[in-house]
Amino acid sequence: MKAEGTVFKYGDNVDTDVIIPARYLNSQNAKELAMHAMEDIDADYVKNVKPGDVMVGGWNFGCGSSREHAPLVIKTSGASVVIAKSFARIFYRNAINIGLPIMECEAAADAISAGDRVSVDFDTGTITDITTGETFKAAPYPEFLQKIIAAGGLMNSIKGEK
Repeated sequence: MKAEGTVFKYGDNVDTDVIIPARYLNSQNAKELAMHAMEDIDADYVKNVKPGDVMVGGWNFGCGSSREHAPLVIKTSGASVVIAKSFARIFYRNAINIGLPIMECEAAADAISAGDRVSVDFDTGTITDITTGETFKAAPYPEFLQKIIAAGGLMNSIKGEK
């Protein structure tokens, strides 16, 4: 499994209330919610994100409340992967549960700049900054997580096991 896109870069401690502000959580419609993704720190994100694009963050990405809406709006907005130095534990699990690939790689998160083109090979954990030519190595997903993400999330992977 691979992804490639343009980078949207954010700093440390991007919390779930910034990813999707609580004031919009009166809807369960993922497309409607995704129209507000990141708007409190990057009002232009939803105007500029294209399917396949890449989000890069710093330490503790996805901290805050345990709502599953946060990774869901990132995925629904078009981002194909989030690369960060570290993820909040519940965000990490929620991302896998809804089929949003995430990669922990401090070196990549430091070196990659907003606007760079990046490709990610989930099978090998290789992250390539196409703009600079640099490559980075994150831990590849174990096979069972690859199956969950490829199925579009945990529930879809369970349905497929019948």
